[in-house]
Amino acid sequence: MNLQADDLLLFARVADEGSFSRAAERTGLPKSTVSRRLAALEAQLGERLLLRTTRKLTLTDFGHHVLAHARQVADEVEAAALLAQHRQAEPSGRLRVSMPGDFANLVLSQLLADFIARHPAITLEVDITPRRVDLIGENFDLAIRMGELADDASLAARRLAVLSVGLYASPTYIARQGLPSEPEALMEHEALRLLSRNGEPAPWVLSRGEMRWEGIPPGRATINSPELLMRLARAGAGIAAVPDHFAEPYVRSGELQPLLTDWHLPATVAWAVFPGRRLMPARTRALLDALERQFSGEACQAVDRRVQATLAPWRSGQHTAP
Repeated sequence: MNLQADDLLLFARVADEGSFSRAAERTGLPKSTVSRRLAALEAQLGERLLLRTTRKLTLTDFGHHVLAHARQVADEVEAAALLAQHRQAEPSGRLRVSMPGDFANLVLSQLLADFIARHPAITLEVDITPRRVDLIGENFDLAIRMGELADDASLAARRLAVLSVGLYASPTYIARQGLPSEPEALMEHEALRLLSRNGEPAPWVLSRGEMRWEGIPPGRATINSPELLMRLARAGAGIAAVPDHFAEPYVRSGELQPLLTDWHLPATVAWAVFPGRRLMPARTRALLDALERQFSGEACQAVDRRVQATLAPWRSGQHTAP
């Protein structure tokens, strides 16, 4: 059986109008065509959908069941048409976004400036916060989140980037405290620790092949901002675990030095999270598209290559610290 969606849509129109004539007027088809196609649909299904009299049309029991499916098809067609219309419309209105300050300042500032210039009808409202806002309850359109996501059926997510993480310290700190030769030696150093969402210092997990080390080195500072941890590390206050993308400019300038480069820390993932409703507002779609272009484009790939090139001599043991 090869049912045509158009015939189901036409049947739904006839049932809703209660008349072949009115359905023909609404669809712009000749009444004879409407009647012929409905008769062909009944023949294909093998049962009557409508009981016709000179005064009215009445749905059969089978017709009621088929109408429920026909209306689902009609709803899907309407949703697709609205989506196309929505995407073509000029994005406008207030766009509320939540993101970590580090990511906004170090990665997204130029993107946001370009977005503002490109969409003058959008009023961008950015909430810089490390907390995980309630997108629906607090009426946010989109959030940038780092790390693992909670299981929430009301939200949808797109992965933007995977950021490798390394250990870094300043030459001043290294001259004072020495280089850790293995992960266990970190317990004798001063750590600049990241505050996790449970209010405790996030442990450092290092791996090399099948070997694994996990611990929380002692430290006098536990902070929920990787950017501030990196600033303190540059000032000689201790060792920090931060994304390589954040630290790379300071490795090139000689302000930071990567440590234990033959060991690996878990990468952190950047996500765009948004309410999982059926129709995404055009303003949210515009920002999501801009984010996806940013992280899949040549500019981002060039940054990745630069990071790898900067760190390669340290990882191969060919770099001599200044």
